[in-house]
Amino acid sequence: MAVVAFATTGVISACGNGGGNGGHDAALQRADRPTAAATDERTDPLIQSFLNDTLPKGPGGTVVAARDGKLVHCKGFGLADREKKIPARCDTTYDIMSITKQFTAAAIMKLEMAGKLRVTDPMSRFVGPVPADKRRITLHHLLTHTAGFNDATGGDDYEPASRDGMLDVALKSRLQFAPGTKWSYSNMGYSVLAAIIEKVSGVGYERFLAEHLFAPSGMTRTGYVLPRWDRDQVAVEYDERGKPQGKPFDHPWAADGPYWFLRGNGGMLSTPNDMFRWHRALEGDKVLSADAKRKMFKPHVAIGERHGYKFHYGYGWGVIRSGDQHIIEHDGGNDWSYGEFARFPDHRTMVFWISNHTTMKGKWNLQDLLTELTLGIEKRTRR
Repeated sequence: MAVVAFATTGVISACGNGGGNGGHDAALQRADRPTAAATDERTDPLIQSFLNDTLPKGPGGTVVAARDGKLVHCKGFGLADREKKIPARCDTTYDIMSITKQFTAAAIMKLEMAGKLRVTDPMSRFVGPVPADKRRITLHHLLTHTAGFNDATGGDDYEPASRDGMLDVALKSRLQFAPGTKWSYSNMGYSVLAAIIEKVSGVGYERFLAEHLFAPSGMTRTGYVLPRWDRDQVAVEYDERGKPQGKPFDHPWAADGPYWFLRGNGGMLSTPNDMFRWHRALEGDKVLSADAKRKMFKPHVAIGERHGYKFHYGYGWGVIRSGDQHIIEHDGGNDWSYGEFARFPDHRTMVFWISNHTTMKGKWNLQDLLTELTLGIEKRTRR
């Protein structure tokens, strides 16, 4: 699923190979023990009062707000697991869905920093011979959803598919338009980018992210299978009737993570604490250079305007402007969960909120509250 949500209600929205094992994994990802940088839950009274008045009764989730690199609010609401009566917290693990795309884009930027590729390179340089209609597709086109791939020609998120199987489907598919001529949100394009990351780096997609993005950011509980998940800390997802749908890895997955119609474009697991750490990493140059971040956050492609907001897409991020307001964000959703990660660079503020129950049929839908929640939390964060 892929829609432009801020253009209608708020922001950009979308759905939603590890190498050998060994002691190195434990050094990268130790989800079974807190790190020295772990953040405690904290409550900002103004934000909490706003949430009490705005959130419907029923869903579980967590809200994080930060200003000037410091945590202002980090607190759960409702239950992460209703059957076990486990409350949602700052250290609850959620499927962050299409927010995953910013990690894929950052990995491409990291490889460009290392001189291993350039975003102007054609896709064919990395995936071998391609049909004539796809020879003009560059990494820039894949990153900005302008390659022309049609997700309808791919498989379901949980359909078994290998990396090469996914690439075969992508290369044989019919493009919606000539590369670079239009914009159409494409999960398949980001799965192709994940395959390119593996081919260029020589290691699995998740392992590359763990070593080059997550570890230097202090993110110990983000990934597919490398973290040692405590099952009781992973949120159960609920459908529109409130029925439990299990945890993300309870659905069909390969041994090393989601199958390839989901890998690279969604399905990453993370905690609100780790997403705060990612925000802090992006505020500095330790993980990505200033030049890499300028490319990633640049409004490369215009995708619409509504209510005075101009919407663009960067590399794995939506870029939104309205007058002097500047927002860099991405949200994610599937049939059960929904979340939003927004950064406001002019104010040095950040908002991340996520829920394991996006809608209750006939009663409420959190996606309808996207703009109100995100901007309302941010306003109270920078007071």
